[in-house]
This record gives sequence, C-alpha cells and structure tokens, in this order.
Amino acid sequence: MALDLLPDDGSVSPRLGAASEAVALSKRGVNAFLNDAAARLRAPAADWRAPLSFGVDLGTATIVVTAVDADRRPIYWDFLPCEAVRDGVVVKFMEATAAVRTLKQDASQALGEDVPAAASAYPPGVGEAEARACRFVLENAGVTCRRLADEVSAAQALLQVREGAIVDVGGGSTGVGVVENGRLVALSDKPGGGHHLDLILAGALHLPIEQAEKRKRAGGREVSSILRPGVERIANSIGKQIAPRMVEAIHLVGGAIRVPGAPEVISRYLGVATVGYPHSELVTPFGIAMS
Repeated sequence: MALDLLPDDGSVSPRLGAASEAVALSKRGVNAFLNDAAARLRAPAADWRAPLSFGVDLGTATIVVTAVDADRRPIYWDFLPCEAVRDGVVVKFMEATAAVRTLKQDASQALGEDVPAAASAYPPGVGEAEARACRFVLENAGVTCRRLADEVSAAQALLQVREGAIVDVGGGSTGVGVVENGRLVALSDKPGGGHHLDLILAGALHLPIEQAEKRKRAGGREVSSILRPGVERIANSIGKQIAPRMVEAIHLVGGAIRVPGAPEVISRYLGVATVGYPHSELVTPFGIAMS
C-alpha cells in the first residue's frame, strides 16, 4: 500500500513517522525559498549581500539565468525561450550563445553588477564531451564557467536532502539521484520526460505541441486523466533507476512534470512518499547558482 503524501503546506501525515518530519521541515524552508524566488523574475531584490553567485541552466525549452547572494537567498532570475539544447546536448551552438549573452546583459543592467562567471549543468546521462559544450556556450557569451555539475547534484545544492531520491524530470529525460546521509551515492538518467507527456496530450486533444505544453500546465481533471499513463511510465523509470535501493521519499523537481496530481500518481505507483514543490521548475536553476 502506498504511503501518504506530504501535503503541500509542509505538514506531515502521522503514518510517515519521525523520519519524514525532517523531510517536512526541510520542505518548508525550500518552499519559502522558491516562493521568494518566483517573485524575483526580472525584479531583483533590493537588499542583497555581495558577492552574487550566478547560474545558467541550458534547458530543452528555455535558458535560465539565476543569482543568489552571499546568504544563499534568491536575488534575480530571467529566461528566454530557446530550443538550442536537446536532452542536455547543445545542438544549436550560436543560438544558445546568443541567448546567454542577452540574459547576461539584461542581468547586468537589472542588478548594476557584471556577470563575470556562472555555473552550469547537464543531465546525468550526458557524456563528458557533450557536457563540455555547455562550458563553451558560456565562455563564448563572455561568461567564465566556474563549475559544471550534473543537474541532480545542482538540485541537491538547494534541497539539501538527507535521505531519499531526487528526481529531475526534464523535457527529454528523467534524472535520478539517491541520497544517503546527505551524499549522492547513485546517479542515473533515462529517456522519457515532459516532451513525451506533451506528445500524449497533443495526440489526445488534437493540439499543436506548443499548445499541448500550455494546456498541460493549465491542468484540470481531463488533462490529469489523459496524462496518468504517461506519468506512470515516468514512475516506472524512476523505480528502475532507484532499484535495488530503498528510499523513504522521492523529491520531485523540474518544470516538465508540472501536472496536477503527478506526485500522487508517482507515490501510489511506487509505494513511496513523493514530495512536490511550488515552482519546482526553479529548483535546478537556482541550485546551479548555489553549486
């Protein structure tokens, strides 16, 4: 029988026991961070403390720049739609570089501060040569790449999970990291993510793929019903990547699976408590800045 979910307000079901009380306490802090971060879109905080640390997330559908201050508070973020990256591999180098250059310039103007360096990230399954392309994009845009990390490790920089699994559902793949005693002990990535859900919805509702993505995020009972089998396939992939380890909770991040009820579907399918976050699409981008 599936464990009860942690409610969105961070409270804990008694059936989850003392171990999950720590999960809920940690979740409250992350929720507060993400709610604050969401308000910083092109609207920098006025009281930040130097130095700023920047991150650049080269996503499948968007490229995001983020900034945190010396107190690890979210200060600023911005994004541009860009399909120059596919499953963590840069397929349109010039387009990606141009987007990063524009975001750098806009961030510098908004903050009154240069963006000399930033961290970036790649899906766990991407090879070393492909991952280095992310560094080259930043450097060609005039930004020193101070660190290149995998996306799950970046998410952990923000979440600070002690025990459990971090699942980052991207546009084309799902990355999973198992955390024990605060350390990532296993890392993997498998095909299948938000783009596949968009395809399911587009086919069922006879919509262009771009409209299907918007419809997915709008939610509703019909959308959740249509996408349930697709979410269960993602859950199956998560289970295979976690095995043979046992985890007490799954921490679900990424914008690609912002489907109403997705954490509940995954929890019931795997029999593991699944923690969802508000503005989950910001976890990895801000985690990159913290890396």
